[in-house]
Amino acid sequence: MVWWILRALLVGTVLAIGLPEPRAAAPDPVVAVVGDLAHAVRIAVLVPGSDTTPANFQRGLGGVERRSPAWQARQLAAAAGPDTAAVAWLGYETPHGIGRTAIRSERAVSAADALVRYVGSLVSDRPHATVVVIGHSYGSVVIRYAAHRLPAAATDLVAIGSPGMDASSVADLGTAARVWAGSAPADWTRRIPPLRVLGAGHGRHPTDAGFGALPLDVHDADGHDGYFVPGTASLASLAGVLSGVLSGVLVGADAGVVAA
Repeated sequence: MVWWILRALLVGTVLAIGLPEPRAAAPDPVVAVVGDLAHAVRIAVLVPGSDTTPANFQRGLGGVERRSPAWQARQLAAAAGPDTAAVAWLGYETPHGIGRTAIRSERAVSAADALVRYVGSLVSDRPHATVVVIGHSYGSVVIRYAAHRLPAAATDLVAIGSPGMDASSVADLGTAARVWAGSAPADWTRRIPPLRVLGAGHGRHPTDAGFGALPLDVHDADGHDGYFVPGTASLASLAGVLSGVLSGVLVGADAGVVAA
C-alpha cells in the first residue's frame, strides 16, 4: 500500500505540472436524513470521500455496509440520541481510487461550493439549530475549502481518516468553529506522506499535534471504514460532538478540557 501511495503522489506530481482538472458542474445531490430534521437542535452533515457514488450510497462500497454513508448516518443519529439528526450528503463527484483526482484538490474545491450552499440552506430554514460537519477521508479536504465560508451555526468540523487537509494548521482553515481530528491506528491514510508538491498531495495530517485540531478518541475504530461501528469509542466520540456531551470524546492531556 505504501508503494502505491508513493507512486500515486509521484505520478500526480508529474501530472500536476500540466493543466488542473476542469471544474465540472455539481451533480444532483444524494441525501439521506435520519431523525427529525425539522426540530433537531444539533444536526450532523456527513461528507463522504473517494469512490462513494449514488450507486453505493445506500449499500456501501463493495457491498460493505459500514462503508455506506446512509448507514453511517443511521448509526450516528441513534448514538447521539434525542434532539439530533444526521444527514449523509453526497453533493459532488468523488475521486476514484488513489489516482490523480484523489491526490489533487479540484474536486474538493468544487464540492465545497455545494456544501456551503447546503449547510446554509439547513440553518436558514432552522435558525434554532447548530451544525456539525464531518468529513471522512477525501471529505475532510472538502471541509477544508468550505470551512471559512460556512455559517456561524456550523460550530464543529470533524476530520476522520483524513489524507490531509491542504493546510498546515487549524488557523489556515479560517474558521471560528472547533476543529476535531481522529485517525484509527490501522487506517491506511496514516501512511500517506504529509506532502503537497505542485498541487499533488494534501499536506500535513490534521491528527498531527502541531496542526492544532482537538484529538478525537477513535482508538478502537477498525481501519479506514470503522469509525461509525456501534459499540466503539469512535462512534461514541462522534455522537458526543453531535449531541454536545463532550465528556470522553478527547484523548490524551486534552481530555475533559473542552467547553460545551
